[in-house]
Amino acid sequence: MTPDPAPRVVLMGMMGSGKSSVGRALSGLTGWRYLDNDELVSIVSGRRSEDIDANDGEAALHQVEAEALQRALSMPGPLVIGAAAWVVEHPPSVERLRSGPTVVYLRARPETLRRRIDQGSGRRRDATDLAWLRARAAEREAAYLALARVVIDTDGLQPPAIARRILEAL
Repeated sequence: MTPDPAPRVVLMGMMGSGKSSVGRALSGLTGWRYLDNDELVSIVSGRRSEDIDANDGEAALHQVEAEALQRALSMPGPLVIGAAAWVVEHPPSVERLRSGPTVVYLRARPETLRRRIDQGSGRRRDATDLAWLRARAAEREAAYLALARVVIDTDGLQPPAIARRILEAL
């Protein structure tokens, strides 16, 4: 079987960085299918992310998210994939991300993340704590930068503008 040469763009970044909204905007501009992490978790497990976290814990959710990313990367492209924020801490996922897709890091200041998270539903409780966001963002910054071929600072930008910048960078 020959490898699929169709592009795969993986959107990475902290919760609230805009992966879902930018993914939908990029999908609209390109016509490529968008696969959101929560959708992928549901496909893999038959359950919602929030339910897995609440009933089985964060470690179980992370395992399903890693499986979801692997499944998405195995699907025929072209694709836009919104990945779970933590997968940069999972060596098998990092290795897979290094081996083919274009990784785009959507970077935002913790204050921006906090504001955006407050506007969403189904968010983990500690993610509304600015200190928690600062700590996680600082912990993951180097990993995001090491994987990313494209880095977009999303503060003050709307999803369509971010999607256009991604297309220009590709």
